[in-house]
Amino acid sequence: MSEPGVQIASGKGASGKVAAARNSDELWSAAFRRQRELSWRELDRLLGVVERKGVRALKAGDLARLPVLYRAVLSSLSVARAVSLDRNLLEYLEALAARAYLAVYGPKRSFFATAFAFLARGLPAAVRAAAPQVAIAAAAMLLGHVVAQVLVAGDMDLYWHFVPAGMAQGRGPLATTEALRATLFHGEGDADRLSVFAAFLFSHNSQVAMLCFGLGFVAGLPVLLLLFFNGMTLGGMSALFHDRGLALEWWSWILPHGITEMLAVVLAGAAGLVLADAMVLPGRTSRVHRLAERGRLAGTIVLGTVGMLFVAGVIEGEFRQLVQDVSARFLLAATTAVFWLWYYAVAGRKRRP
Repeated sequence: MSEPGVQIASGKGASGKVAAARNSDELWSAAFRRQRELSWRELDRLLGVVERKGVRALKAGDLARLPVLYRAVLSSLSVARAVSLDRNLLEYLEALAARAYLAVYGPKRSFFATAFAFLARGLPAAVRAAAPQVAIAAAAMLLGHVVAQVLVAGDMDLYWHFVPAGMAQGRGPLATTEALRATLFHGEGDADRLSVFAAFLFSHNSQVAMLCFGLGFVAGLPVLLLLFFNGMTLGGMSALFHDRGLALEWWSWILPHGITEMLAVVLAGAAGLVLADAMVLPGRTSRVHRLAERGRLAGTIVLGTVGMLFVAGVIEGEFRQLVQDVSARFLLAATTAVFWLWYYAVAGRKRRP
C-alpha cells in the first residue's frame, strides 16, 4: 500500500520542480527585459522619426546612437533566442531589428533622387561600358539595311521578301508615286490612318527590342540575326521610296522618331550581347557569377530603352503626324541625334580637376 503513496509524492515533487523552473525563467525574463528595455524604447523612438521624416531629421547625437542601438538589439535578440524567452518578446525584437536594419543600411535617397541618379549617371555610364556590343549591334542592323536596299533596288519583286504586308499597309511596288507620297503627308482625313501605322511601328520595334534582350541567353547569334532582319525591313522600304524619287520625304518622315526608336533597338540588342558575352566568355569566374555581374549592366541598359521607346512613341504619335514641313522634321531629327550622342558620350562623366 505504500507504493502508491510514493508515486504520489514523487509526482508532486516533479510538478514542484517544473513550477519552480518556470518561475525562475519568468523572473530571469523579466530581469532581462528590465535591464535592456530602455535601449529598445530609445531605438523605437529613433526609428519612428526616421520612418516619418527620414534619416536627415535625426540630430547628430541620435544619428551616432542609431547603429549602437541596432547592434544592441541584435545582441538582445541573440540571447533571447538562445534561452528561449517568451514568443511575444522574440517577435518584438525581430520586428525592431528588421526596422533598424532598414534605417541603418537601407537606401537613403528618395525615389526621385534615385531616378535622377539613374538618368544622369547610371544609364549613360552603362551604355559606355557596353560600347563594343553597341557597335556590333548597330553594325548588324546597318548591314541588313544596306543589303536589303541594294537587293530591292535591283529587283522590286524582292520587296515582299523583306517587308511584311502588315507593316507595309499599302506601301508596295504596285502603289503609285502619289499614293506613296500621300502616306508621308496626311490631309484632314488621314491622321487616324497614320496614327494606326505609327502605333504598329512602335509595337513592332518594342517587340524587337525585348526579343533582342531575351535572346542574349542563347549565345548572341539570334540577337544579331534579329537586328539584321529588322534592318532589312527598313532597307526594303527605303529602296521603294528612293526608287520613286521620294528619298527626302521618306527620311523626313522616318528619322524624327526613328533615331530614338532604332537606337533603343540597338541598345536592347547590345544588352543581349552583353548577356551572351557573359555566357560564352565567362573568364576566370564562374558562368553564373559572370552572368549575374553582367546582367546588372544589361538590365540598366534595357530599362533605359523602355524610356527611349516611350519618347519615340510621343514623337511618332504627336509631333511627326502634325508637322508637315520637311525642314521642321529634319530639324527635330537632328536635335534628337545630337542629344542622344551627347547624352551617351558625355553625360555622367566625372569632371577631372
